[in-house]
Amino acid sequence: MTTLLDSIGNTPLVRLQRLNTRGRVFVKLELKNPGRSVKDRATKFMLLDMVAKGQITDGTRIVEPTSGNTGIGLAMCCSALNIPFVCIMPASMSMERRLIIKAYGAELILVSTNLGMRGCIEKANAMAAADPNVIIPQQFQNINNRRAHELTTGPEIRRQCQEYDIHPAYFVCGYGTGGTISGVSAVLKKAYPELRTVAVEPATSALLSGNRPGKHGIQGIGPGFKAELVDTSLIDEVTTITTGVAIKYCQLLAQKEGIMGGISSGANVCAAIKYADQFNCDVITVISDTGERYISVDGLFDGKEVEIEQIYGGPLLELSD
Repeated sequence: MTTLLDSIGNTPLVRLQRLNTRGRVFVKLELKNPGRSVKDRATKFMLLDMVAKGQITDGTRIVEPTSGNTGIGLAMCCSALNIPFVCIMPASMSMERRLIIKAYGAELILVSTNLGMRGCIEKANAMAAADPNVIIPQQFQNINNRRAHELTTGPEIRRQCQEYDIHPAYFVCGYGTGGTISGVSAVLKKAYPELRTVAVEPATSALLSGNRPGKHGIQGIGPGFKAELVDTSLIDEVTTITTGVAIKYCQLLAQKEGIMGGISSGANVCAAIKYADQFNCDVITVISDTGERYISVDGLFDGKEVEIEQIYGGPLLELSD
C-alpha cells in the first residue's frame, strides 16, 4: 500500500523557455514534493533510518533547529509516522513557514533573530541534554541527508538527462546543509566526468569564497558556517548572488516561466542562466521550494518598491537543500 512518504521524490526536470538567451537550463522541480520542498527527501531518510534502528520509542520527541523547509518536512513526516515534533526556528522566518509547521501539529519555538541558526542549534542541544527522550536528527551532519540525494535526486536527474538527451556541463546549486549539492554531485560526476559543480552562496555571506559570514535574505542557503556535509572536493566553482538579484529572479521565474519558486530558487536560476549564457551549454539546477511560503515577504510578490538589501538583512540562515 502506498503511503505519504512513498510519494516523496520523482519530481519533474523541466527546461526553462524564456529567461536564458543561450544554452539550455533545466530545473528540478522539488516544489512538487508533498511538503513542497527538496527537504522532504532528507527528512524521510533521516526518520526512516531512526525507525529502522529502533531509536524511536513511545516517548520519543524529535527536535530540530531549522530555518523552515526541514521543519516543514519533519512536521509532515512526523505527523504521518505519529511522532511528536518540535521545530526551533529563527524568528525572522516567513509567517507562512511558521503556520505550515503548526498546521501539521508540531510545536514551534522561535529564537531571537540576533542569535540566528547557531542560537537554534544551542537551544536544541539544551533540550536534548535535559530530556533523554529528545532526538535531534542533526541535518547539518546526518549522512542520511546526503544519502537521500545520492539514492534518489541524483539518480533521477541522471535518468532524466538520458531520457531527454541532456548533456549537462554544470550542476548549479545553493548550499546550506550540503546534502543536495554533495549528494547530487557525487552521482552526476560519475555519469558525466566532465561536469562541473558550481556552489551558489549569498554575496554577503560567502564563506566558500573566503569571506566572513554576514546577514542576507536568501532564506534557505548561507547558514553562516560550513556544515560537515558540504563536500568541497566535489565543488569546482563558487558564485555569489545578492539578495536583491535572487528576489528579482524569483519574480521572473513566476512571471516568465510559470514557476513560483522560493528565494533560493531565484539565486539558483540566476547562477544557472549565467553559465548557460556564457558557455552555451546544458545546465542543471534546483527549484528548492515553492514561492507560496514567501507571500508575506515584503517586496517579493506584492509589487512594493523596497530597499531590498536593508530590509532582508535577517539572521544567518540555513539551507533549502
